[in-house]
Amino acid sequence: MRIALPRSLLARNIALLVALVALAQICSLAVLLHFVQRPRIERAAVIFADYVTLLDDAVARMPPDEGRVVAARLHAQRETPPAPAPEPASLVNFFRTWQRDVFIADLQRHLPADMPLRWQAGSGQRLWIRLHISGEPAWMPMPLVPDAQGTGIATTLALSLLLAVLAALTGYLIQLHLNRPLADLARAARRVSAGETPPPLPTDGPTEIAQVSRAFNQMTEALQQAETTRALMLAGVSHDIRTPLTKLRLAIAMALPRGTNDALVASSEAYLDRIDTILQQFMDYAGSGEREPLQVGDLNTLSGQLVADFAGLGHEFDFEEGPIPPFPFRPVAVMRLLMNLMHNAVAYGQTGLAVRTWADESAAHVAVCDRGTGIRAAEMEKLKAPFSRGSNERTHSGGTGLGLAIVDRIARLHGGSLTFRDREGGGLEALVALPLDPPAVLPPNGRAS
Repeated sequence: MRIALPRSLLARNIALLVALVALAQICSLAVLLHFVQRPRIERAAVIFADYVTLLDDAVARMPPDEGRVVAARLHAQRETPPAPAPEPASLVNFFRTWQRDVFIADLQRHLPADMPLRWQAGSGQRLWIRLHISGEPAWMPMPLVPDAQGTGIATTLALSLLLAVLAALTGYLIQLHLNRPLADLARAARRVSAGETPPPLPTDGPTEIAQVSRAFNQMTEALQQAETTRALMLAGVSHDIRTPLTKLRLAIAMALPRGTNDALVASSEAYLDRIDTILQQFMDYAGSGEREPLQVGDLNTLSGQLVADFAGLGHEFDFEEGPIPPFPFRPVAVMRLLMNLMHNAVAYGQTGLAVRTWADESAAHVAVCDRGTGIRAAEMEKLKAPFSRGSNERTHSGGTGLGLAIVDRIARLHGGSLTFRDREGGGLEALVALPLDPPAVLPPNGRAS
């Protein structure tokens, strides 16, 4: 049988601390009972046995008349006392009965064989001892000595439990203090994985944690430098390539005047436009609108405008508009998101084009639908990775495989998501969810924390 251990370091350390404190308390209690309490009980039993023996000798020699008077005064009786009733089981009762049983056993060992003992529980706890009053056996009640009653053991147990709880609480607070920088490190790591740049972690804690914090700060700084270098490189590449492209356009226009070879000019300009489009897709993926500020806007208005624009190009989208309250989003980035999805629907779905919008308590939703048969929703999920292409890509050349990656990145920039599902009746639905309360931080990789 496998023992289920707590998952967190805090829970494991607290469980270990509690176990160690409990073990220490058990060992301390065992030492207290065996080496302190038992000798006290044994000494008390010897003294009490001597007292009872002297008392028995005194009352045994009394004349019958005096013996009856003494027996009445001491509440002695001829009948054997009833057997003690069982006591409820508890920790305090265990130690009290243990001390009492040890005392009675030691007392019986030091008394003569013809002087049996009987314990009477209840409100008036008494120890019955059979003495010989005027030579006749009689049971005489005697109060139990404090060493045998265990009156202080309950206080000792309560104090031990209090100290154990105090030790566990102190350990818990110490562990919380140690876990706080670890929790800060975990939050900072999540922010880094989301593309943010967290503030440097403090390095004034314990040595081991301080070393981890310093290493994490160095890693964060290196990632930030790499991100800056990447942005500069992409900007430089875009500038350095677009400049000769512009010159090449001018050279073609000057070398081939209009009317001399229009087919060659159109073909050359188409290739140049494709190169420019590819460059723009790379820049869009690198940026994806993270520098654009949030603005409260109407998603239905933006969607309807795009539906009208595509209709002007000959691509009719059915628009099913649901109620969506105004909420903050980046209009240019969201427009690029919808345009990419609608362009994909036109290019790969071709028929049954539709756009639906609605909202729930936490997010606004947009669905771009088509009736295409070339690709399934499960495969579309894989195409969200950069430079991924579907099985029908061979019929549509010129792309970079960044279209859906850009859409996914913009959705995550807003704290939302992009998913796909097979459309009822055939086709595909691209579903975008944008939170009505998006994160204000602009992570460079488009992931919201």
